[in-house]
Formats: sequence, C-alpha cells, structure tokens
Amino acid sequence: MSLLRPFSALDLFEFNAINLDVWTETYGVSYYLSYLMHWGDLFSVVESAGGDGREVNMSAASAQGGTSSTGGFGGGEGGGLMGYVMGKTEGRGRDWHGHVSAITVSPQHRRLGLASMMMDLLEKVSEQEEGWFVDLFVRQSNNLAIGLYESLGYMIYRRVRGYYGGGPGEKDEDAFDMRKALPRDQEQLSIQLPGGATDGRDVVVGPEDTVF
Repeated sequence: MSLLRPFSALDLFEFNAINLDVWTETYGVSYYLSYLMHWGDLFSVVESAGGDGREVNMSAASAQGGTSSTGGFGGGEGGGLMGYVMGKTEGRGRDWHGHVSAITVSPQHRRLGLASMMMDLLEKVSEQEEGWFVDLFVRQSNNLAIGLYESLGYMIYRRVRGYYGGGPGEKDEDAFDMRKALPRDQEQLSIQLPGGATDGRDVVVGPEDTVF
C-alpha cells in the first residue's frame, strides 16, 4: 500500500533518493517552499504506507497499469517517499491553466501507476480551479515520459527551442510543450495547433514564448 498526501516542508529532507533520476530537474529549497506557499493544493507526495494520506492499492495498480484508491486514510509513522508532483496555476482568460512543474517516482517504485495517479490528482485540482487545460514540458529525448503522457491524453503542442540548458561543453536541448484539455474546454481550443500545423513538433517557439 502507498499513501497520497499533501507535501510538507519536512519532505525536503527525503528528496534525495527520488531526485537521483537523471531526468529529474532539481531546484533550491526556496523554489520548493515557494510552490508550497502559493500552490499547496498542487504539491503532493506518495509515500509507503504508514503516513496520513489516501491509501492506494499497489497490487491493483501494478496489475492494471493504474491505481486503485480505497478512499481511506492511514495513520502512524510516515513511510519513505516514493514520488512527488509539483504544479501551479497560471495564465489569464482562456490561457488560465494548470502546469506540471515537476513529477518523478523513485526508480524502485516505477511501473506501479504512481505517476498516473499523481497526474490525475493535479488535473482534478486544476479543473476545480476552473482551468482550461494542463500543460508540461519534457525533454525531446525522454521518449519514456513522452509515451506516458500521451497514454494519459496529452499531445505535443509545440517545440520549445533550447528550453533545457546544457552543462559545460553540452548543447541545450529542446523541450516539447505537451497539453491536455480539461472538461471546461469543451471545444478543445486549447489544444488546437497554431498556424494550422498538423504536428506540434513542427511548431517551434523560444522559451520566452512560454511565459504566461
């Protein structure tokens, strides 16, 4: 069993094992605390059974490729962190949306449906906030993550040139801006590709064009 609960500042002391993933972007403490202060409803963690959160049946999740929530609450000592999702709301008018700033699952807890569960929670909160869509950025080379997001209903909306800065001697890497329309957007205008394009990979913008 695992538990889904809101993030707390103390969780920062347990991030290391999760953030070892090469695909996971890491930030300073102040960055995480800023999200906790402004968008606490969109910042959640999954931990092994023993904490206070929504229970998730891990065996069912593994067998079905998804998650099964009992709707109950655990108690007692908290368990180890298995993953987290961090998001925010931003934009104005029809650009008002939920954004996935970071999501990751520790290597030993993958293929259990935890990422899907956390994405579902973020989408539901974004819907409650009356967002039109949810978006995220992913490295163009991260095919595994792209496949996961596509299976959850996301589509490549555009390519962001040089979004991920390279280290010393390394080239910058493009990102895919992926989107999923929320129920409020019944006409799905938020995922219509700009300029009549048929493939979001061909819609190239700069990082400055992604600021809402």
